[in-house]
Amino acid sequence: MDFKTVTSGLLQRFTERRVRYGLIGGFALGLWGGIRSTVDLDFLVHREDVGNVEVIMKELGYACGFKSENVSQYVSPQKIFGEVDFIHAFRQASLEMLGRAVEKKIFNGELLIKVLVPEDLIGLKLQAIKNSPARKEQDMADIKALKLARLGKLDWELIQRYAEILEAGDLLKEFSGE
Repeated sequence: MDFKTVTSGLLQRFTERRVRYGLIGGFALGLWGGIRSTVDLDFLVHREDVGNVEVIMKELGYACGFKSENVSQYVSPQKIFGEVDFIHAFRQASLEMLGRAVEKKIFNGELLIKVLVPEDLIGLKLQAIKNSPARKEQDMADIKALKLARLGKLDWELIQRYAEILEAGDLLKEFSGE
């Protein structure tokens, strides 16, 4: 995937259509200092903007590979444009995540992108593990990478709240060192 080309096109159209979004996934992890290779882009988008996202993705030549109430996935027939996945924000916790997203410079300062804060990325990782235990090893590695990169700078009360919502206290203890 040509991340710069794809991201630039998406951000321009997100702005034009006022799509409320936050970058998540491996690319976001890297922007906070975690190290993880990735082959796609992942976003959290406000559910009210999903229709605009669908129009944008079709304009950019993507086909919808999957869509449900909670997620949508778009795949380009051209390998350089790759796959872009969206989680639809509509619950209070995910809407608050979008509200906390911060702008970060990417591609040597050429673009600004809204990125979820590390605590919210950890919350999504906990949810991913609860939804699909087979993902645990990779997602726990991502959580630990965020913890290491943000040493002493995490809002543990927010992370605890996610653990309570998801009934994931055991996972919290596992990566927090308690």
